[in-house]
Amino acid sequence: MLVRRLFLGLSAALLTGAFAVAAWAQKTQLTVYTALETDQLKAYKDSFEKSNPDIELVWVRDSTGIITARLLAEKANPKADVVMGVAASSLALLDTEGMLVPYAPKGLNRVAAQYRDKTNPPAWVGMDVWGTAICFNYREAAKRGIPQPKSWKDLLNPVYKGQIVMPHPASSGTGFLAVTGWQAMFGEAEAWKFMDGLHQNIAQYMHSGSRPCARAAAGEYVVGISFEYRANREKAQGAPILVIFPDEGIGWDLESIAIHKGTKNLAAAQRLVDWAISDEAMQLYAKNFAITAVPQFSVQLPNIPTDYAQRLVKQDFTAMAKKREAVLTEWSKRFESKAAPK
Repeated sequence: MLVRRLFLGLSAALLTGAFAVAAWAQKTQLTVYTALETDQLKAYKDSFEKSNPDIELVWVRDSTGIITARLLAEKANPKADVVMGVAASSLALLDTEGMLVPYAPKGLNRVAAQYRDKTNPPAWVGMDVWGTAICFNYREAAKRGIPQPKSWKDLLNPVYKGQIVMPHPASSGTGFLAVTGWQAMFGEAEAWKFMDGLHQNIAQYMHSGSRPCARAAAGEYVVGISFEYRANREKAQGAPILVIFPDEGIGWDLESIAIHKGTKNLAAAQRLVDWAISDEAMQLYAKNFAITAVPQFSVQLPNIPTDYAQRLVKQDFTAMAKKREAVLTEWSKRFESKAAPK
């Protein structure tokens, strides 16, 4: 009898293990190329997989510019199923290359018109807005006798020489939206003139949108041109920084999602896009960004001005995509000498 009970117990355990292995084997692995911040990935993955237990997200993460270049290089042999948390201007570029699968996710009508592709069905859908911000280390500034800037053009003051770091626009979506934002607010000729002057005070162009703020927060530099999420994170962790949104306006883009053409997991990819504009997803985005693509979920965040939306410069993502190569070529010709090593 004992032998029989042991045998039945072992058989049950083996059967349970076999079912577990089979269930794991049946999971669809969805390869998601992303520029989402590393400290956001777990929350998004856990939330999606909890409601979609038969799908596993496999992140391929880098800065926006690097992800965009990689996708273009892989055009003939695509490896991504979904592109998520990447700038709408980059997705607009991929769309012109015929690399996206249009899809209207469930609840699309809730997404504000300015935060999604205008075609029907849309090639991409926005998640949240991210915009430029200055991380200003007031402690180091006081030691060095450096004033707090209020405007972009304040940064042309020679007192900031060697004290400013910003993202490289070819590598970083934050760097690119800063450049196109300046063009939108100043006009192209005046923007290049401004960037020529700013370059005199730049210590280094870094290959990340977050790193300039992190370096300013650590006291290595006084000014880090970055974006509001990273600025708020650094400040919340006790860094001696002020989060400054310059008077002239703010360059911005949308973290967005799209299905990559060539995916062999179309149904699973569509479920991820459905989730990406769901109530649950928007509530997660709202913890990180002041403006969500479904406006009802936007909340007032610490250190973000109440008129934040009015400070965003007028942007056309399709136009940004069309001029991307020309802007980056001209920028590199002028300023590459201070790029950080890759």
